[in-house]
Amino acid sequence: MLVKTYSSAVLGITATTITVEVNIAQGINFFLVGLPDSAVKESQQRIKAAFQNNDLRFPGKEITINMAPADIRKEGSVFDLSIAIGILASSAQLVTNDFSKYIFLGELSLDGALKPVKGVLSIVLKAREEGFERIILPIENAREASMVDGIEVLAAKDLQEVVDHFNNTQELTPYQYDINSHFQESLRVFDVDFKDVKGQHTIKRAFEIAAAGGHNVILIGPPGAGKSMLAKRLSTILPPMTMDEALETTKIHSVAGKVKSNEMIVTQRPFRKPHHTISEVALC
Repeated sequence: MLVKTYSSAVLGITATTITVEVNIAQGINFFLVGLPDSAVKESQQRIKAAFQNNDLRFPGKEITINMAPADIRKEGSVFDLSIAIGILASSAQLVTNDFSKYIFLGELSLDGALKPVKGVLSIVLKAREEGFERIILPIENAREASMVDGIEVLAAKDLQEVVDHFNNTQELTPYQYDINSHFQESLRVFDVDFKDVKGQHTIKRAFEIAAAGGHNVILIGPPGAGKSMLAKRLSTILPPMTMDEALETTKIHSVAGKVKSNEMIVTQRPFRKPHHTISEVALC
């Protein structure tokens, strides 16, 4: 029996929807094709253990899994949940086998718990663009995913909750969070303040002009003169970020795995302080 589920791969900061095709036939083999890396191939062991620890049956037949498009490299453990649901549906352990409106994300631990993944914001934006209506993901990623309107976020703690949802035993409750109020409250919360700089009236005036006009600034001086301290506080006098700017910035942080669970959306303009000996490659 052939079943299709859907997940997503992040390339740079752009997501690509991946169709996970699961077919079960006579035999005893397990084939995973579609250009998977080692982490994807190892999903068989994680899924098998998760099934055993949740009283689910891992089919003792020939399982063929194709991840399309096959010419895109599949990396990471984000596809575990999608593959697991495909196997369960294909082996008639779920009531439904139509997942055309769902995106599945999440790494499975051996006990079936869902672990958070990177790049969720990019994935949800792409899913909404392509017409998907729901996304099932780990509860730790729910806040980040809820920033996008127009798609229902279903957060689960483990595989069993997802199985119960599709067997109509206990449906997952859509996760909701008021992103706009959080965004407005966070705009003016800074770890540092421009008023911390004492004296330095000339450079402070130059910073104000640069911030108002959107100009570049170069700081030259001996160590300890206050260059880094001033530069770190420049973002606090820049205009507040718009929602579009915040989402674009958060996408980059999400792919890098630097979005904190309590932060959700990046509302402050990022500051980076590379060492002056850094190479061009490392700087990029």
